[in-house]
Amino acid sequence: MHGKQTIKKVVVAYSGGLDTSVILSWVKENYDCEVIACCVDVGQGKELKGLNEKAKKTGAAKSYIIDAKEEFAKGYIFPAIKADALYENKYFLGTALARPIIAKKIADIVKKEKADAVCHGATGKGNDQVRFELAFKSLIPDVKIIAPWREWTIRSREDAIDYARKRNIPVPVTKSKPYSSDANLWHISYEGGILENLVNAYDENMFQLTVSPEKAPNKPSYLTIGFEKGVPVSINGKKTESVELITKLNEIAGANGIGRVDLVENRLVGMKSRGVYESPAAAVLYAAHEVIEELALDRDTLHFKQLLAHKWAELAYYGLWFSPLRESLDAFIENTQKYVTGFVNFKLYKGNIIVASREVKNSLYWEQLATFSKDEIYNQKDAEGFINLWGLPTKVQSLIRKK
Repeated sequence: MHGKQTIKKVVVAYSGGLDTSVILSWVKENYDCEVIACCVDVGQGKELKGLNEKAKKTGAAKSYIIDAKEEFAKGYIFPAIKADALYENKYFLGTALARPIIAKKIADIVKKEKADAVCHGATGKGNDQVRFELAFKSLIPDVKIIAPWREWTIRSREDAIDYARKRNIPVPVTKSKPYSSDANLWHISYEGGILENLVNAYDENMFQLTVSPEKAPNKPSYLTIGFEKGVPVSINGKKTESVELITKLNEIAGANGIGRVDLVENRLVGMKSRGVYESPAAAVLYAAHEVIEELALDRDTLHFKQLLAHKWAELAYYGLWFSPLRESLDAFIENTQKYVTGFVNFKLYKGNIIVASREVKNSLYWEQLATFSKDEIYNQKDAEGFINLWGLPTKVQSLIRKK
């Protein structure tokens, strides 16, 4: 037993799947306490109907289902777009962005229920244990954290199924998928199983949001995305709210074979791991945001912001969402977005995102200045003095050291 005397009430991060169903029972058994299930809906699309009843059958005294899709979009996804944040230049942070909001909602229930412990189902080998626990340490620092995967003797899916059957915990009798997946509004990830061997190509039947470029339409689709101050607000001229906007773009871009990523990434815990992701909405939204930003920002701000994008992505990936540095970077990024307003028209064709046209309010691109035709603004003779001064350190070094 693990300290029956100290824990009276635990809030468990619950999804209704095999692992968390087993966890509800295991926590109750091993800590002899009241168990409360909390499922946070971030657009995972899993059947939430009947989840409360299932949680109670599996040992929960009470169960919550919290709809956090809009807050996830506005408070977590949109800041990532504003930052242009990609982990290792490829990963749109779908899981990394979802974990802090799930933890935040669970922390709210911990406070409401006056629970003295919180429990998550992340394994001891991945990033999610860090993301959940750092969030809990920030939001509910006095509450005990229970991580069953680091305590129990269960080591595999088969062990978990045996555990469940012995205790009459309902286990969906489905053919085991040869990989594991995690879905939310922003992406679907696939890892483990057959994907662990890098020789194996991914299976086309695996994908849910995208078609392969070969099966995409033979005619291009045209798509116009509108932004206001760095936030996507419209599709094809029609104002669209955050959750619907992302959902529609997943459909449109996914149907054109856009948004697949196959990446061997560096996990925070120190190992390399292969993740295959599909993020169609993310791919077109990042592309559109970058097109508008390159016209709206001056050179030095744009270049500095590009350096910070890497750091921002790293903070999110490493579980440091609730950190002063991320909040401070957001304050800078927010200030850069005041002129990031405009439209981008894309041609989507067989996995390609091609800029057809762009229109940016307050654009710093000045056709009269950039022209190769005759102009009265830029005097080409001025370049000689500029180059002499800009190149002075280079010239001095060469003259002195070559002597």
